[in-house]
Amino acid sequence: MRTAFAFSPLHRSSIGFDRIFNLLENAPQPVDSWPPYDIERRDENSYRVMIAVAGFSEDDLDVSHEPNLLIVSGERKEQDKAEYLHRGLPVRPFTRRFELADHMTITGASLNDGLLTIGLVRELPEEMKPRRITITRDDGAPSGQVEKPKQAA
Repeated sequence: MRTAFAFSPLHRSSIGFDRIFNLLENAPQPVDSWPPYDIERRDENSYRVMIAVAGFSEDDLDVSHEPNLLIVSGERKEQDKAEYLHRGLPVRPFTRRFELADHMTITGASLNDGLLTIGLVRELPEEMKPRRITITRDDGAPSGQVEKPKQAA
């Protein structure tokens, strides 16, 4: 599926972002909005996904992490034998997929009061963190340190 935006001008001035452009161009249009969810940014590197899963127990839910993908699915294993006059709680099977950035890890998942909460954190390797590069002169000395000429004795 193509989007209405043309990303070709961005390709000319960016390097190594091919995966992001592919994600944007091939992003599926949301069809089903169930179950509802929130994504919360806790700080610069930590996030929380909260999914409303009323009627599901821990045994009915499955949370899995694949490279750059979080998959949450649910299916009730026990079916009630009760006769319902009205059934308004949606307990149908579902699968939610969340695309994750590189170096995202899941710190845990909990189920409280019908709300499934999944913690995520971005853990950049030390070699990927920004670092300052010292600029040197042609003679190998750092540019901030200028050698003083020696005085004749």
